[in-house]
Amino acid sequence: MDRVRLGVAWATVGAFAWFGGAWLADLSRPLFAAGLFAGLLAAIIWSAFGVVHEAEELAGLLGEPLGTLVLTLAIVVIEVALVSAVMLGAKDASTLGRDTMFAVLMIVLNGVVGLGLLVGGLRHHQQSYNLQGASAFLSVIIPLSTLALIIPNFTTSTSDGSLTKLQAVTFSVFTVALYGVFLLIQTGRHSDFFQEAAAPGARPAADDRPAASAGAVLRHTALLIANILPIVLLSKSLAKILEHGIEALGAPSALGGVLIAAIVFTPEAISALKAVARNDLQRAINLCLGAATSTIGLTVPAVLAVGLITGQTVVLGLKPTEMTLLAVTLILSTLTFSGLRTTVLEGAVHLIVFFVYLVLIFSP
Repeated sequence: MDRVRLGVAWATVGAFAWFGGAWLADLSRPLFAAGLFAGLLAAIIWSAFGVVHEAEELAGLLGEPLGTLVLTLAIVVIEVALVSAVMLGAKDASTLGRDTMFAVLMIVLNGVVGLGLLVGGLRHHQQSYNLQGASAFLSVIIPLSTLALIIPNFTTSTSDGSLTKLQAVTFSVFTVALYGVFLLIQTGRHSDFFQEAAAPGARPAADDRPAASAGAVLRHTALLIANILPIVLLSKSLAKILEHGIEALGAPSALGGVLIAAIVFTPEAISALKAVARNDLQRAINLCLGAATSTIGLTVPAVLAVGLITGQTVVLGLKPTEMTLLAVTLILSTLTFSGLRTTVLEGAVHLIVFFVYLVLIFSP
């Protein structure tokens, strides 16, 4: 299966490298454009599942939290590639980075978390996790998302939710610095925060995993990269079709960010839901909150860098309704992960907020 997946992905890359110019030159035929989009989307999503598979293999070799960190970073690299491709190819994509980051936060923190807690609560009644890890994630998500998506609306240097060059550079540095500190904590002295907490009074369980061989790690790392590269190479073609489709259908511009977020995070969301189903809430939290943290920590600098290099205006500030939804989501996430156990109620509330977000996309 892995060889077939890689073969199809790289065959698609070859086909678009050879014939893509002619295929993308005329997208006026709806059926042809829809078929091209469907085929390209299928190849990208299948490759994304390959990324998840190899990251799962690495997770088994490296253990937590390195395993989920590898997966979240790989997924965010794909997201950054797609967003950058659209920004570089579109005529006006000033709000795409903002829309994508906001969509990721809503999908992950409300959609996936809500469905996961609902499924986990129905199946296992209550589920436990390491409170210190969730608190660490939220302590980074809250300031980074506020800095990136809310503060630009209240600066006086610009009036459209964008940043000046000085603000863009310094905000990017601050974002990367804070995310870097978090990674040091997650992979260093406080890595136990992101592992299943031991019962009170119990000794920490010994890690009986066999030592990972360097050869196995290198092999799965190479396969991980081999699955990521086709997605990155095909992202420009997908971006062009996506832009054409949204314009032709007269769909809301925010839909582009939603589609990119859904394409990128569907495999990771499935992985998180599988973890919840087998009562491994800790891994699901690492995946979901880690995805939100990595998205803000890496996408903001990347989007601002593309804007500075190309001279495009990058609008980061959310609309008033979106800021309200973000504030509700952050408060709700803090309340949800303030106790040692979760129930069906928390999942239902997160899902309601997610459905409100979907409604507001088409009826703002």
